[in-house]
Amino acid sequence: MQRRAGKSGTIAGTIAGVSALGMAAVLSGCGLSQGSDDVTLRLVAADYGDSAANSSEKYWGKLVAAYEKDHPNVTVDVTVLSWNDVDAKVKEMVDAGNAPDMAQIGAYADYAADDQLYKAGDVLSIPVEADFVGQLADAGKVRGVQYGLPFASSTRLLFYNKTLFEKAGLTAPTTWAELAADATALKQEGVKYPYALPLGSEEAQAETMQWLLSGGGGYTQTVSSYSLDSAENVATFGWLKNELVGKGLTGPVAPGKLDRADAFAAFTNGDVGMLNGHPSLMKAAAKKGVKVGMVPMPGVDGPARVSMGVADWMLAFRKNGHADQIGDFLDFVYSEENVLDFSREYDLLPVTNSASQVMSTAKQDADLQPFLEELPLSQLYPVGWTSWAQVSAAVKKEIGQAVTPSGNPAAILGQLQTTAATAESAAGE
Repeated sequence: MQRRAGKSGTIAGTIAGVSALGMAAVLSGCGLSQGSDDVTLRLVAADYGDSAANSSEKYWGKLVAAYEKDHPNVTVDVTVLSWNDVDAKVKEMVDAGNAPDMAQIGAYADYAADDQLYKAGDVLSIPVEADFVGQLADAGKVRGVQYGLPFASSTRLLFYNKTLFEKAGLTAPTTWAELAADATALKQEGVKYPYALPLGSEEAQAETMQWLLSGGGGYTQTVSSYSLDSAENVATFGWLKNELVGKGLTGPVAPGKLDRADAFAAFTNGDVGMLNGHPSLMKAAAKKGVKVGMVPMPGVDGPARVSMGVADWMLAFRKNGHADQIGDFLDFVYSEENVLDFSREYDLLPVTNSASQVMSTAKQDADLQPFLEELPLSQLYPVGWTSWAQVSAAVKKEIGQAVTPSGNPAAILGQLQTTAATAESAAGE
């Protein structure tokens, strides 16, 4: 397919924000021709809101309403689902032969490997495709071809409670040793969670990666193989077990039982001295009156050289055709104005260079600028590897055992490496 040179077409928007239970009924009438030139596009999207007031249904409703004014021949039906349901529901739809035209979810590699997705260049105009932030566009590639379109991104910083730090006479840590010393002082002051270490099943893969990177390791050390049991990674988890968890500096809940949501809630309640956080935690803490400080993740000898980045993805499925109409709509979705609106509504980082340049200097985005500064130095999960979903699930399930009193970091990481190598080998067959 040749890349499109121009734009024409129309959208009359119909937003359907439904529960997973009612989804089939809503979608059953989609995709029907309304006339010789009419097309219906179906988009399944994740909900980034934390209440009805800022549900993503409202974001998509506003966006589609604006688009439909100039595009009368295409209807876009948007189904918004929670993050707990959206990935699984899209997979069910695809497996049933009923793929949506677009899906905004957490992963893309499996669909790309099965040749179910349009390439970025098949649907996006040249200026829009070229506007993606470089490392996010690269993370959306499989074998050098971009299939995953970054939709939202964030980085992680070390958050600390300024009030608790001031009371204990502390300054923000820059090294692991300083972090442990600060945590010890906070424990002596009676802080419930001196350092919250969420290695529970909700998002253990994120906390794990942040620590691995700060120790000079990571999930991978080459472009084609995992390295979970590297010497650097074993040393990192040995330090966590002995210097933080073993000394009672991570709070009353065992790290393997502590989920991110619970750690964040404890932070906003004033019960946590330090934890790794993303931009949305700022607003939640401010609502509870918690004064927040943020610094780059400490490393062995100084601030970590590499931070963790996270991206969510927009996928364009080939099943129903409609490449031109999908491209027209996505070009609008990725306009500077719409990317800025989404990023500001949900305290996330923009995925385009044009919007990033605006936010890097705008006073209203000052709180996000430390995260923007980390993005060029960030490393993302190996989301382009079809084995990553299986590896991530294994990390969530097993990594907490590495820091238990009887845990053996080298053994646990070795088991995870075996799982990862097997999964990657199977993916390549």
